Amino acid sequence: MSRVASATLRGVDGIPVEVEVRISSQLPRVDVVGLPEAAVRESAARVRAAIASAGERFPDRRVTVNLAPAGVRKSGPGLDLPIAVALLGAAGGVEAAALEGLALVGELALDGRLRPVRGALALALAVRDAGATRLVVPAASAPEAALAPGLEVRAAPHLAGVLAWLRGGPPLARAAPALAPGAASEDGLDLADVRGQEGAKRALELAAAGGHALLLRGPPGAGKTMLARRLPGLLPELAFEEALEVTRIHGAAGLLAGEGDAVLSRGRPFRAPHHSASRAGLLGGGSPPRPGEVSLAHRGVLLLDELPEFDRHALESLRQVLEDRAVVVARAHGSCRFPADFQLVASANPCPCGWRLSAVRDCRCDDGAVARYAARLSGPLLDRIDLHVEVPAVRWRDLEAPAAGPASARVREGVERARALQRRRLARVRGAGAPVNAAIPAAAVEPLAAPSAEARALLGRAVDRFGLSARAVHRVLRVARTAADLAGEARVEAHAVAEALAYRGVAAAPCG
Repeated sequence: MSRVASATLRGVDGIPVEVEVRISSQLPRVDVVGLPEAAVRESAARVRAAIASAGERFPDRRVTVNLAPAGVRKSGPGLDLPIAVALLGAAGGVEAAALEGLALVGELALDGRLRPVRGALALALAVRDAGATRLVVPAASAPEAALAPGLEVRAAPHLAGVLAWLRGGPPLARAAPALAPGAASEDGLDLADVRGQEGAKRALELAAAGGHALLLRGPPGAGKTMLARRLPGLLPELAFEEALEVTRIHGAAGLLAGEGDAVLSRGRPFRAPHHSASRAGLLGGGSPPRPGEVSLAHRGVLLLDELPEFDRHALESLRQVLEDRAVVVARAHGSCRFPADFQLVASANPCPCGWRLSAVRDCRCDDGAVARYAARLSGPLLDRIDLHVEVPAVRWRDLEAPAAGPASARVREGVERARALQRRRLARVRGAGAPVNAAIPAAAVEPLAAPSAEARALLGRAVDRFGLSARAVHRVLRVARTAADLAGEARVEAHAVAEALAYRGVAAAPCG
């Protein structure tokens, strides 16, 4: 009998697995038990062929493979390599001492080559936390797995090389983490290239500084999508722990680069799914569950262009995600939790034709069509968006004039200063999520905002006039706190509340 440590992927997290192999004197047969899925059950055929290709003899007896713990469903072909090594260990081909503190992960080809596995970083973190000190992975997955701190990662090209190393032969190459040199904005887009739209630029600055959700409304061609795609360039680069978290999620989704490329980037994720995306594609799901677009945008930006065109049920599901900053996918055999702490930026036309209240063209929509179009976005969803911005069509003289806006790098400096203030302030607050004003818990909003008497009176008049909900009041105070941070003010004054209310818009009032 032989035991080898490994791991399997569940959602975006690695689950430690102990591979046990027992060889008994019965008729030749291979049994794989321990809740294996189809790809794991089929490993017996791949392991048999790979062992033969490596010049080893497959035992002509009963082989029982147990994947513990038996109550956790095992998925993916990454258990091929540990099953092969454990089988040869049970047959006497590998000493038990060579497997002490060692974990193995990898998919075997029929000729013994090792193919990359999905979620190598999550698997590496799982085996490290389970007590392993060394990990062998396919060479293509080694740069990702080597990002796990406190773990020695060895890159293996094929099964024969792993067996030779375990028997004291040539050592496997030690893997080094592949790091990107620094952050980069989305496609090198710069805010300085935008002509006009001063109000929208200011809203982007507020959104970047405080992590606020943003909705851009305007006619076609006004620049809504162009402005939204410049938001990542205003955000500070990811801290190492944040970048590691983002890499773990993208690795579990199979979206990382190939062998030799940088897999850890300090740039913020940017996701822009098409409006035809399904609810599972947006929030996550499938069998086995995989992260959706909201999780792939974790610590970054999620752009929902043409927001009213998205599936209504998917949009309503976003309400809880925006509050909890996570998605829980429940299944009969267990649940997966996907982190989803993203910054939402959305765009919408004012009506089906897009020209309602425009000075450029006449609207062709009747009142019923406008009402049905507006009803696609519910009041509770709009109530959770902090900044509502009207983006008018740009006049020709503004388009012809030279761009005069601030560069993204300059705006990012102010954003970084504001976020530094927020990190220090929120470090003392229990229950805060990301260290930004948008994540201030409801109970701490008023103490941290510290509005002046004049600011409080202005906010009260706005509540009476526009019927803002308690949630909307808290969101106004969070945006006002961000405006004060950008200005370097200790308290929220009336002008900061007025600016926050101006970006709130009557569309944010609940529809009932």
